[in-house]
Amino acid sequence: MNGTPVRKARYAELQATSNFSFLEGGSHPHELIARAAELGLDAIAVTDRNSLAGIVRAYLAARELRSSSPKGGSAAEELDIKLIVGCRLTFQDGVPDLLCYPRDRAAYGRLCRLLTVGKSDRVFKQKAAVTDEAPPHPSPLPRGGRSCAL
Repeated sequence: MNGTPVRKARYAELQATSNFSFLEGGSHPHELIARAAELGLDAIAVTDRNSLAGIVRAYLAARELRSSSPKGGSAAEELDIKLIVGCRLTFQDGVPDLLCYPRDRAAYGRLCRLLTVGKSDRVFKQKAAVTDEAPPHPSPLPRGGRSCAL
């Protein structure tokens, strides 16, 4: 492709995986954003495996793309890519993967906490020594309501 954006497509890619998902994604987050702009996508969700590592670089690339586009013209609208924050939750027990998209800052914080607890040594030690005395982990998810769109 010659690098010029095409007409806006009414399409959003909701499970793009960057190279921060080792052995799954091959492209850097900024390359995903640039390609989405070339294709004229409305939005793209970077959903790395059990990580939010690619989101920051994707956000910086989308911000740079917006700031480099000419102001006030249709080209600026063509390059306005909405970045959707997401994460692919992969489980060790064979449960199907879940795509999680936090809707607000509080939900983002709970997702970060869930990823932290899931990767901590406490989870693996507790799994190895299953006893009744093991203290329960506080849930990073809200009581009652859903703040992650699945």
